[in-house]
Order: sequence, then C-alpha cells, then structure tokens
Amino acid sequence: MTRILIAGASGMLGRDLQTALAGRAVTAATRAELDITDAASASDAVAGHDVVVNCAAYTAVDAAESDEEAAHLINATGAENLARASARHGARLIQVSTDYVFAGDATSPYAEDARLAPVSAYGRTKADGERLARAAHPDGTIIVRTAWLYGQHGPNFAATMLKLAADRETLTVVDDQRGQPTWTADLAAHLVALIDSPVTHGVFHGTASGETTWFGFARAIFENAGLDPERVQPTDSSSFVRPAPRPAYSVLGHDAWAAAGLATPRDWRTALDAAFTAGAVATP
Repeated sequence: MTRILIAGASGMLGRDLQTALAGRAVTAATRAELDITDAASASDAVAGHDVVVNCAAYTAVDAAESDEEAAHLINATGAENLARASARHGARLIQVSTDYVFAGDATSPYAEDARLAPVSAYGRTKADGERLARAAHPDGTIIVRTAWLYGQHGPNFAATMLKLAADRETLTVVDDQRGQPTWTADLAAHLVALIDSPVTHGVFHGTASGETTWFGFARAIFENAGLDPERVQPTDSSSFVRPAPRPAYSVLGHDAWAAAGLATPRDWRTALDAAFTAGAVATP
C-alpha cells in the first residue's frame, strides 16, 4: 500500500485531498504538526512514506511584498527541505505551485515548460520553491501549478461573492484578469491520479480547462446560487490597487496530463455546477 504524507493538511486543498484519499494509508500533518521550514522535522516526517504532497504554503500574496523573507522560508526553503527528505527516504514529492510563477502577460495558455518570470514577491518565492525542489530531487519531484482555487474548507472568491451578495445589491468585479476557476476537489482528484500513476517527475498544470475573468466567474456563481447575475457589474484592475501585482493572464495549458496518459481537467463551468450540486460552495 502506498504511504502518503500530506503537508499543510488543514488547508482548503489539504482537506479535500484527505477526502479523496479516504481509506488509504495517509498521514495528514497540519502546520502545527509539521514545520517544513525545519529540515530535521521534515526528514523525520517523510521517513516511512512513499509519496509526499506539499500543500503547505505562505499564500498571503500582498503581505509577502513586505515580508518576502517569511514567504521564502515556507514556499522555497520548506519545499527544498521536503525534496531533500524525499530523496533521502526514497519518496516522490508532489509540490503544489502557482500561476504566479509567470509574468501574466501572455496571450495564449502557458505551457508547462514556459519560462518562469514572476513579478511579485509571492511568485518569486514559489518559483524558487520549484527550482530548489527539482534541484534537490530531480528524478522524484512533480510540480503541480494551480490557480483561482475555491472549495468548501476555506476562504475563497466564491464564498466571498455569496457573502457580499447577502449584504449588497450590486457588486463590481474586475473583468481584465483572465484565469481558470478551479475546485479544490477536482485538483485533489488529479493529485490522486498522479499518486497512483508511474509518473516520478515533471510539471503539470492543475487548473480547470477553459477560461474566464473574475467578473465572469462572479456572474456564474450568482447564476448557480439562483441570484440575478446582473447584480454583478464589470470594472478594471485600476479600481482595486493592491501591494502585489496580479497576473492579467493566468490561463495554463494541460498537455502534460495527456502525455502521461492521464485525464485532462474538466471545464471550469462544469466543475462549478458540480461544486454547487455537492454543496461545496456556501450559499447565503
């Protein structure tokens, strides 16, 4: 039986991954239980496991702009520690990464081998995490980049939209940033497919297929919740200035899945319908 360690198991993705792995030999370690920034702790935790899935991350994108050192410690050093430990103990590492490793200025989906060019502190730390993990365990590290996550077990855009819908008659949402809304349960299922596959290393994009804008995503959320989508109005990014720059284009390509003989992620709109049917998106 494959023995699996989940680091960052209390997060939105980590909890859905535990559900997807129900009945399997899983060690689910929260941040309090496993400090991945400590090399010795990481090594001790990895011992006895065949696969490590690193869902642990510093995800406060704006805060990272003024505290890049703290973000780097978790996102880069932590990833390297798990990779070194995985190499030492003969385990595969699945390192969850992000669209922020790219500049966000493309006009067609980013391929898995596209050049990394992060423009934010958060993106730099996650890009460093990819590089360090692959350098430490080149034949046993799988990078899975994702973006625009929503799900049942944590704060996310879908839940925020529904909360605001209960308090406001109209909302304005940016319509000049494109990406792929991704349900964490779908991503978890693809991580399980990788765990069960013979794949030992490489890069995969764990986002839904298709694309939309935050505005389009918000309107779809309203529709699925039985609310009037006309209550959501478009605006542009200049209306929401934040410390960290947001990628204008976060659409990722999925060629690696088919090349590995694995199913390509389904369309984001189909997944959103399924998430609502499953009760994974809270309604007012």
